[in-house]
Amino acid sequence: MPPKRFDWVPSAYTDYLQNITIREATLADMDILLQFEQGVIAAERPFDPTLKDEHINYYDLNEFITAPNIYLALAELNGQVIGSGYARIETSKIYLKHRQYAYLGFMYVLPQYRGKGVNKLIIQALKNWALKQGITELRLQVYNQNAPAIKAYEKVGFSRHMIEMRMGL
Repeated sequence: MPPKRFDWVPSAYTDYLQNITIREATLADMDILLQFEQGVIAAERPFDPTLKDEHINYYDLNEFITAPNIYLALAELNGQVIGSGYARIETSKIYLKHRQYAYLGFMYVLPQYRGKGVNKLIIQALKNWALKQGITELRLQVYNQNAPAIKAYEKVGFSRHMIEMRMGL
């Protein structure tokens, strides 16, 4: 079965963005996904003193590719994978209005393509997938000190909701 493709590109985008295709990840993408995972970890280390110093992994990428409740999207430009993100359907707390929501994560764009709308295209594809699953709520987490990421998420419609706090003992 060929990967799902989303070619949503608003008319205001440049020719550059019109050449970007969003598709579903496959097991054949594992090498680049593992590289992107390390890129996410490297970007987040300065914000999180609780991360182990040695090599770590965040994600079960096999599950992200094979589970029916997860859509792992990749952005491609001229056959090169330049970005990623996933939506995972989660069950909400019983006291919330929505029964389920889509949690977004693994948002990564190669440094040379950042600030050019790639993440916006990935989020739109994840949003489209979530809507097709009957989901009406998107959520994600971002480090409070990561101002560029917060700005990027606010730019595509997210709003600050809650701050998680911690204390080392």
